Amino acid sequence: MRLIYRQHAVRRMFERSISTDDVAAALADGRVIEDYPTDTPYPSCLWLGYSNGKPLHIVFADNQDDDERIVITVYRPDPVLWADDFATRKPS
Repeated sequence: MRLIYRQHAVRRMFERSISTDDVAAALADGRVIEDYPTDTPYPSCLWLGYSNGKPLHIVFADNQDDDERIVITVYRPDPVLWADDFATRKPS
């Protein structure tokens, strides 16, 4: 599956010093922690993976017809908002 980066993702990755290698590492070994089945034009999800031992959240959508994974945004989860597992949101 080919990775496509939205402009928003590229901008945020630059601002947050997250590389495409970081994204690839996190996508290679991680899991879906939230599904967004009603997103358009494609259902998307929130993925938790790790790069260099640091957690990384990636929101992406899969375009099955064109064999593309569209990266929408990427960020390091904030421990104030996420439990120690970085997969569970803390109550607000």
